[in-house]
Amino acid sequence: MKLFSRLYQGVMQWSRHRHASYYLSGTAFIESIFWPIPVDVMLAPMALGKPDKAWRYAMLATLFSVLGALFGYALGYALWDPVVQPLVEAVGYQDKIGVAEQWFQQWGIGVIFIASFTPIPYKVFTVTAGLMHMALLPFLLTSLVGRGLRFFLVAGLMRWGGEKMERKLMHYIDVLGWLCIVLAVVAYFWLRK
Repeated sequence: MKLFSRLYQGVMQWSRHRHASYYLSGTAFIESIFWPIPVDVMLAPMALGKPDKAWRYAMLATLFSVLGALFGYALGYALWDPVVQPLVEAVGYQDKIGVAEQWFQQWGIGVIFIASFTPIPYKVFTVTAGLMHMALLPFLLTSLVGRGLRFFLVAGLMRWGGEKMERKLMHYIDVLGWLCIVLAVVAYFWLRK
């Protein structure tokens, strides 16, 4: 089934839009608070589509992601009981917040770097950092380093790969897409144990 190749073509068109940098910035901001789709989904095709602007896109993604993280932190810090907790309960994220609290207690600031650099849901940790009244400056600096490393790595790989990588990606996109879904389902059931 060619589901992912059609989606990929749509994302590539969107990434070449004249307002794409605004879309990227908005996506990076809200992804750090609640949005489930990673910024890389927008950043990678934009860097492929316009490799000369790859570093600019990585900088925008980093900056707006950290601004979104600051907003998520503020929500956890000041509005946990009236706003955030009811939303967390409505979407069934209580367990995720509990795990995030345990990780903070176990690894401290290191967990922010891990969440900001890896595919772990960063938004859970931005809000939890505020809830736990983590020191703001270390939170921001660690977020900036982790997000920056991630987004500049993605942009750099896309810039380096260029058109050749885009052709290969288009050729294998459906296989990769279905493989990611299978891995996500396996990870979901494995983590539920």
